[in-house]
Amino acid sequence: MENALTLSAILNKAGCDYLVYDLSRRVTEIPNEQFEAVENNHQPYPFPIQQHAQLGVAFSQAGQTPWVWFLKMPLDERGLLNQAALGDFIQFVAQAMGATLDKKPTEEEREKLVNNPYTFAPTDDKKAIFHALLTENLNLPASQYFDHTQHYTAGELGWDNWQGVGLQGLADICARMGSHNNLALIKKALSNMPDTPKYALLGCLEHCELPASLAKRVNETIGELLERPEVDLFLLTAFVRALSGADKTLLSERVQLLIDSEKLAHREMLIAIAGRCWHVLDNPALLDAFLIRVAACDDATFFRQIIADLVMIPALRPQVLNMLHGNASPTLLNAVNELQNAVKAGND
Repeated sequence: MENALTLSAILNKAGCDYLVYDLSRRVTEIPNEQFEAVENNHQPYPFPIQQHAQLGVAFSQAGQTPWVWFLKMPLDERGLLNQAALGDFIQFVAQAMGATLDKKPTEEEREKLVNNPYTFAPTDDKKAIFHALLTENLNLPASQYFDHTQHYTAGELGWDNWQGVGLQGLADICARMGSHNNLALIKKALSNMPDTPKYALLGCLEHCELPASLAKRVNETIGELLERPEVDLFLLTAFVRALSGADKTLLSERVQLLIDSEKLAHREMLIAIAGRCWHVLDNPALLDAFLIRVAACDDATFFRQIIADLVMIPALRPQVLNMLHGNASPTLLNAVNELQNAVKAGND
């Protein structure tokens, strides 16, 4: 029997159209059918982080401006949505707005609804790309920063004159790279803009699916950064995160090369791979090699954190559990044993 006390049931009853996006890892739309299955505990949450689901839920009735909830919901050890928490939030909704959502909320109702333990504030970059993807999905206009950002990324304002470029404008460009010549503008900007706005642009791209030509450019830039006498690890990591929306074959090959390099086995790089490129770790050999690098950091807490993160991802859970039960390569088992022995020696 379907749970009548779910967000999707309430929204459907009120005649609202709604869209759901994950904000835990890469900002990604979750199809309504999948969201309803998650709400009814028919499947685990697909993109958990720190045993929580972070969601952006946009809903409206015909002709209305969408209203957005940013929600952070706890998950159980299997990755299923905590039904008590979901019920609590629905009670907050009922207390704030009444039994239905078929009217535009007043400021007082909005204030009541915001003041509950299940709403959260996304980081600025995720919030910007969420709004950009949402407005593009709904065929709504881009933000007021869009035109200025287009002129800047075209090189018309001078590459050093980036201070007036808004993060929302960069997000709008990325969400709309299939139109207005924005794809060409993005590639041009990546080759010319200073590092400060470049980091912001890369931060938006890590939540987008990359066309082949842009993925090729980003991947080539990673190769160029690796050839420098002194590798800028933080800029390199930003490009790796941006590559997460590339074709899986290309991304897998790049992640393999990064893992193969001992000098690149830095926490920032490993966190970037686990946090944004996790979907290529469904390859057992690549997962094994990745965990060997994590174990080589000689930090048991860090190793446990990575394992705890990956085992909650439904697509990786079987492989991670299989390794934890002793079915890992001899090299990984040896690396873990050395790590454990180092911890014991430090405690003696």
